[in-house]
Amino acid sequence: MCRSIKRLRVPERTSTEEEIRAAALQFVRKVSGFQKPSKANEAAFQQAIDEISRATGKLLDELPAARPRVLNTMDNMDKQDAQDSRAPA
Repeated sequence: MCRSIKRLRVPERTSTEEEIRAAALQFVRKVSGFQKPSKANEAAFQQAIDEISRATGKLLDELPAARPRVLNTMDNMDKQDAQDSRAPA
């Protein structure tokens, strides 16, 4: 996955059209290998962004709301124990 594409389905809020379009743009750039298309390829580039934006918006609308992540308390305790054991006495 492209690292500059941020996660759009989060429990705190819904994604904006601008965020969805920005993710589609990053995806098209990654797939095409172009940061900015030539004049000859611009229409195809923009059409791909539009189609991916629509498909992403539809997907997000149809998925159930994201639930907040619940961290496993035992995992957190194990991590803290490991950090404590490495700390100088």
